[in-house]
Amino acid sequence: MKYPIRNLVYEKISQAGTITDTDLMNALQKEGLTLADSDFNKTLMDLEIYGLVRVSWLTKEKRRIELVANSSTAS
Repeated sequence: MKYPIRNLVYEKISQAGTITDTDLMNALQKEGLTLADSDFNKTLMDLEIYGLVRVSWLTKEKRRIELVANSSTAS
């Protein structure tokens, strides 16, 4: 059974709490998962629409990805 990419990305974000997009991409590559930029952006957008993460710009080239505190998986 194939594990959905969205779940893998969310798992990495939840482990870190707050992470930059480049650090997240590097962490995924260490796990053996390489994503195209368009797939990576779509996955982040899906997670943001679901209300699981918040994405904001730090600089022109770097984004900050943080877990939303009131998600249903938080204790």
